[in-house]
Amino acid sequence: MKKKTIEGKYLYRYACDTFITVVDACFFMQIWYNFVKINNNTGSLTGMGNLLMSLGIYVGLTIIAFKGVGGYKIGVNRKTNILASQIVAIVSVNFVEIFFSMAITGQFRYFPELLMIYAMLSGIQCIVICLISVPMIDAYRKKFPPLKLLEISGDNENDLWLKMAGRPDKYCIEKNIHYDTNLTEIKGILPLYDAVLINDIPSKKKNDIIKACFETGKRVYFTPKLSDIIVKSSDALNLFDTPLYFCRNIGMPLWKRFIKRTMDLVLSLFALIVLSPVMAVVAILIHLEDGGPIFFRQERCTLNGEKFMILKFRSMIVDAEKDGRPRPAGEEDDRITKIGHFIRATRIDELPQLVNIIKGEMSIVGPRPERVEHVEKYCADIPEFIFRQKVKGGLTGYAQVYGKYNTSALDKLKLDMIYIVNYSILMDIQIIFETVKVIFSKESTEGFSSKQQDAIRGAAPDNDVQQVEHI
Repeated sequence: MKKKTIEGKYLYRYACDTFITVVDACFFMQIWYNFVKINNNTGSLTGMGNLLMSLGIYVGLTIIAFKGVGGYKIGVNRKTNILASQIVAIVSVNFVEIFFSMAITGQFRYFPELLMIYAMLSGIQCIVICLISVPMIDAYRKKFPPLKLLEISGDNENDLWLKMAGRPDKYCIEKNIHYDTNLTEIKGILPLYDAVLINDIPSKKKNDIIKACFETGKRVYFTPKLSDIIVKSSDALNLFDTPLYFCRNIGMPLWKRFIKRTMDLVLSLFALIVLSPVMAVVAILIHLEDGGPIFFRQERCTLNGEKFMILKFRSMIVDAEKDGRPRPAGEEDDRITKIGHFIRATRIDELPQLVNIIKGEMSIVGPRPERVEHVEKYCADIPEFIFRQKVKGGLTGYAQVYGKYNTSALDKLKLDMIYIVNYSILMDIQIIFETVKVIFSKESTEGFSSKQQDAIRGAAPDNDVQQVEHI
């Protein structure tokens, strides 16, 4: 891809981001000016300095929120994902702005009025921003065609090509070659493509190809090994004239664990109080449908392999596993009840786990705690799967917002390892916001296929196990 085309992409995105922010801020400024003009008798808040300060705070919050949840990723993410991100960002910013507005006016009695005003503002902004974003995305896709990719693959078959094909607006795999192809031959055909996709090949050859792409200025996409993910979190050590990187590998320090636990308690207690009416209605509906128990308990693994009983709203018929064998939910599973379909799609079935969080058995964010039987099966095929237990299991997690319900065990491990080695409070906050978006994504709750269910039950074909050879 030509350098001018790449620069054009970035300029177009920056222009879109700026326009979205300006439009968003204009609506706020109109609402805010009318509010202070009516409620501020002294007129001090209508001065240019105070108005600019209020505008600056709002614009700053907007930029942080939109960047944090991906609302600015015009041409990068799927259209529905971008629109959901923008809605989450707008609602979040306006909710926080209520408290800034009360602080600026010095009048907390304005809360009910501000709540109504910002709720109305959110509705207007969501409609307008989404309406202008759709043509922006369409124009981007028309102006900048998908990248022509050269795929270099290994011996282990996977469905990465199928996933890439699911984004025809961004990627087009035009040729596939085996990694045994001579490096000189690979260099000779690189100019014919915009980028290279390195798909699960031995590290030695991968390194050679990456260096060749760097030399020729070609962008590279590659599937990481676990060691790549671990090393990515390393720090540079500049004590000698020889470059050194070091990985601490000590887990979360005490002060981060304290902050995380405090955040878990505060947020889970708050959520339990606010969502108690919803939970009460769901509990009644579950019992009315078939007269069975409301809750479902199941043994799961968390930090250091400790076992605990996870609590969920029951979404399946009673005795869904009466034969004693674990059966993950399929794509068309007749064991799921009518109310079960709804609470699984909206993730409401997970809300009782707020109790597990308060008890200290789980965290709000962390690798999803797996069933004991599944952990044993996955660890037999992938010994490194045990790495997920270096932190507490979570109500939501990195693999939940960036993967799917039926994401493979190996990919789930890699996603969760990205969280474990790069943990920060800000990452937790971002994942919480991303979780709200995921509710709108149907594919995130996609069930296991029959082949995946067989693999989990221990009847995986040889090819499925061999996929972990180069982890």
